[in-house]
Amino acid sequence: MSRYFNIFFWEYDFYKPQLLWLLLVIPVLLFFWEFLQKNRTGQLKYANSEKEQLAYSVKWVRYIRWGITSFYAFSMACLVFVFAEPYNNSIDPPKIDYKNGIDIILSIDASGSMLAQDFDPNRLEVAKRVAKKFVDSRKGDRVGLVVYEGEAYTACPATLDYKLLKEQISAIEPGHLEPGTAIGSGLGVAVTRLRSDSLISKVIILLTDGSSNTGPEPLEVAELAKAKKCRVYTIGVGADGMAPTPVNTPFGVVYQNLPVEIDEGVLKEIASATNGKYFRAQDEKSLEKIYAEIDKLEKRKMEDQHLAAEPPLTLFPFFIWSMIFSLIAWGVQRLKFKLDD
Repeated sequence: MSRYFNIFFWEYDFYKPQLLWLLLVIPVLLFFWEFLQKNRTGQLKYANSEKEQLAYSVKWVRYIRWGITSFYAFSMACLVFVFAEPYNNSIDPPKIDYKNGIDIILSIDASGSMLAQDFDPNRLEVAKRVAKKFVDSRKGDRVGLVVYEGEAYTACPATLDYKLLKEQISAIEPGHLEPGTAIGSGLGVAVTRLRSDSLISKVIILLTDGSSNTGPEPLEVAELAKAKKCRVYTIGVGADGMAPTPVNTPFGVVYQNLPVEIDEGVLKEIASATNGKYFRAQDEKSLEKIYAEIDKLEKRKMEDQHLAAEPPLTLFPFFIWSMIFSLIAWGVQRLKFKLDD
């Protein structure tokens, strides 16, 4: 029963919090009320002003008046809280079902530059390691894998078989496709792998360390993703400056310090067009934080869409206490001061 009389306002949220500014008016009203009471005479049984009453050694009258004023203040404050429309989510928290409705496709760049060693041991191995941790963090979501270089293919369709998916992630290696970085192809294949009947969310996490140099125009594919209501999170992988990068030469593969060239402008536009977000990962730790943030963003979107209705108003506690405080103040006035009619 105590929750029905709970007026600990810090435990509530308010639909109209701007009305709480009215609390500042209460001290002003009480000041004028007290000023008038001090200067009124002849109405109360203890007639004349408060100063004259004190001269007759009735000091307790002042404390009773302060008590009455305080109770009226509490009553008005409770009414202000009523007008601000309080609600308390902790009483009946919404039940969130995480088992159905989300499809996620990981689209990972496997071009030769992903073997650059500005990550330990290289970008691709770190991307694979962190992606597998992300898969382990999902609960009941279908997750798939697209791999791309100069072209793209589906390494694993969206599935709940996370063991199989992680095996496919581990198997990613460069050199199995045409050379190059076809961001548009990686995004396009991912869009086609998302089921049209996903109920809650369709998400693509596209990771690359470079700029598109072959395949379809990425921004055109982004419009297709937008039309199919796919949200795309883009991740640019690579440290600032130069990075030891493998280069094919007549004498075999050698590592040269080459500039990190991520087309962040295109990645940002892809994310913006699809209501996603762009991230930059400069080391393994930052990449882990990015996946963790994406995880939180998607769970928050699920919760927002699972809330069938706004939480109910919780007016009763504040209203009933407003009445109680008013009745106490009024009753003390009638019993102790015997107001004349």
